[in-house]
Amino acid sequence: MLKEGDLAPDFTLPDQEGHPVTLSDLRGRTVVLFFYPRADTPGCTAEACGFRDMAQRFRERGIELLGISPDAPKAQAKFAEKYQLPMRLLADTEHKVAELYGVWVEKKRYGRTYMGVERKTFVIGPDGRLTKIFQKVKPEGHAAEVLSALT
Repeated sequence: MLKEGDLAPDFTLPDQEGHPVTLSDLRGRTVVLFFYPRADTPGCTAEACGFRDMAQRFRERGIELLGISPDAPKAQAKFAEKYQLPMRLLADTEHKVAELYGVWVEKKRYGRTYMGVERKTFVIGPDGRLTKIFQKVKPEGHAAEVLSALT
């Protein structure tokens, strides 16, 4: 279980354009890494659009926004285009990064048990350490909550 102060696990994943993104390449900057279960679903859309609407304010503070879900790059690209999402959306199709961050969990819905991504956000400082972990994220208003924690 990751905790604040831990070194953020490094990874490389393709973004919605298929370009590789490596976390350690972003050292020196603050990174907001938000995990979401599935592109273009109501909760995930609300969360991503919240970050979209506040993206300029994050950029002004030199903060890099990265979204991660198990969706393929093509689905991420469609999601980004449909909602004009300015941040890079990373495809963790084999959920290896979700497992590293402890967000690949057993979920229950309508009496059915399955494995999926737990909505959680990690703030990674310029030194590569976790400075804040947002547990049990509610999609609406989450971007504002993250921004206010960083200012």
